[in-house]
Formats: sequence, C-alpha cells, structure tokens
Amino acid sequence: MHFGLKINYIKNFAFIGIALVLLNSCKESATTTYRSFVSPLTGVNVPSGNEFDVKVQFGTEQKVDSVVYLIDTIKVASKTDTLALKLKTAGLKLGNHLLTAKVFGEGKSEDLTSNINVLAAQAPAEYTYKVIKTLPHDTASYVEGLEYHDGFFYESAGDYGHSSLRKVDPATGKILQQTDLDKQYFGEGMTVIGNKIIQLTYREKVGFVYDKATFKKLSEFSYTTGREGWGLAFDGEKVLNTDGSNTIFFLNKDTYQKIGSIDVFDNKGPIQNLNELEVIDGKIYANVYTTNEIMIINPQTGAVESKIDLSGLLPADYFKTDDEKNNNVLNGIAYDKVGKRLFVAGKKWPHIFQIELVKR
Repeated sequence: MHFGLKINYIKNFAFIGIALVLLNSCKESATTTYRSFVSPLTGVNVPSGNEFDVKVQFGTEQKVDSVVYLIDTIKVASKTDTLALKLKTAGLKLGNHLLTAKVFGEGKSEDLTSNINVLAAQAPAEYTYKVIKTLPHDTASYVEGLEYHDGFFYESAGDYGHSSLRKVDPATGKILQQTDLDKQYFGEGMTVIGNKIIQLTYREKVGFVYDKATFKKLSEFSYTTGREGWGLAFDGEKVLNTDGSNTIFFLNKDTYQKIGSIDVFDNKGPIQNLNELEVIDGKIYANVYTTNEIMIINPQTGAVESKIDLSGLLPADYFKTDDEKNNNVLNGIAYDKVGKRLFVAGKKWPHIFQIELVKR
C-alpha cells in the first residue's frame, strides 16, 4: 500500500472510532437514570408566605408512575406526571426545611432531596432613639441580665470572680441587696418569676433559684438546653432563653426544661448572637451581642419585625482600649410595665438610659 494511502486509512479508522465512542456516549446520556432536583437549588432563600418552584430531572431509563413531595416529613403534594409544580411556604416555621421527592416506578422507589431556607417576608422597620433620662450605674457591673419590677432594677452581673445578683435603686444606682456567686461561676441572664428569681451561668451548665425578697438561694437546676447560658426573660407563661445562636428557647416556668423554640430570621438570613431578652407588649426584644442593635421579634414566627439602632449612647472614646471596646458592649433591656418606660444598659457602662423609640 502506498505510504500516503496508509496514513489516510489510519486517519479514517481513528475518526470512525471516535465517532462510535461519541455515539455510545450520547446513547448512555439519553438513557441515564440520574435524577436530581433542578429547582429549588440546595439552600435557596424563600420569603415566608411565598410559593417556590419545584422541578425534578427524572432521567429516561425507568418509567415514573408517581411522585410524592414532602416538606420535612409532611406530605404536601402527589403527582402522576413529571411536570414542575409550585409549593407553598405558608405555615412553615422560619429556617431550614428539607424537601423530598419520593419517585415511584417499576416497583421501585427513590428519594431525592433538596432544602430551602424560609426567611421573614418583609424587611424590618428601622428605629433610632431619644434619651428621656440618664440614670447612674455601677461601672463594676458586667451586665448580663436586667429587669425592672416594683420600682427597682434587678441585675445579673457576670465575669468570673465578679458575678452577682443585685437589687438596685434606679434613681441613685445604689445597690440595695446583693448576693455573690462563687468564683467558679460566670453569672448570666436572670428573670423574675413571681416571688422567685432564676439566674443562669455561662458555661457551668447550672442555674440558681433565689427568693426574690431575701436573695436567699433556694435551689439549683441543671441547664442543658443551649450550648451556653445567655439571656432569660419571662412572658407570664414560659421562660425565654438564648444561647448565643439565632434560637430562642422556651422553658417550663417550674422545671426550667425545654418545651419549644423559635429560630430568628430577618428578610436576609438568621440573626446570630441573640443575648439579653425582654418581653414588651407581646413582642420579644433581644440584644445582638457585640452590636448596638436590639431586635423586635414576633414570638410566634421568629420574624424580626423591627430593628433599633442604639449607636451613640456613649461617646465613641469612652472605653480607651480595644479590649474594653470589644467587651463592654450594649447589653441589658428592662421595661416598666406600669409606667411604660423602656431602659437599656451596657456592660460596665456608667449609665442606664431611659429611651423612647423614634421611627426612621
């Protein structure tokens, strides 16, 4: 065979081989059994109350007889075709939800999964403040909990070796009663429940119960609900508790054990570092640790309805070192239900401020 003809023969043979490989590849692609969600993509954000599109790539090799759709473990739709559909978020808690498509065909079934994040439907209203009155405060107190009852502030001060429970005269800042915690404990959130006061500790997994009148410690309880003990409040029926995440736990008012929870989101995502709490006119007010913001939260859904920017309460140069600036942050919300007065404080701040909210 002529050398040139031999080369052309080899080239043609190679071309035919490549073509056969590509043809087989196309056949395999056309008969693929690969199945997955096309929509929603994993982790997509959906405003509460909105519908979202659901579409599955089913493949062609196996016949599909029916598809059952579940959100978490609840069946929400069933179809005998493979067409796309819309599902509703109405009634879903804020946060992450697992979406499952159970595909049935030829006597077999297969589960496909994705997930969505349900966020608050609207952006929060924004508030700033007006200072009504400036009250004295002990700068040795690393405020972890603050409440107003019967004309007095009740305060939990933190930090190892400096933790205490206090009853304070608002007008003078004078400490009227105080009980100190052992040096092994870091005092955290506190709340008044009838004639008792309960107080959490930071990482020691224990809480204390005191007589409100005498500050005598009545008992201790094991705290295992959150990863750490942070804030406490009482809404008249149950105890509210934070652990530095975006979750507010609900505790039984007698046993202090978990009975429920909500996850807190605005229209953009979760609000982490929730700290000191207060319940005011049916809404939850929560400090966001290391910020100058207080969130106003719907207690049923966890949606942030409003944000309060409290920047500027103290002069920017009040705390001189970076360590002080980073640690001595806004924390402490108290409400006078009778006088309708709102108070805010900070860790080692020289003042407690009575403020009035101003809408932006």
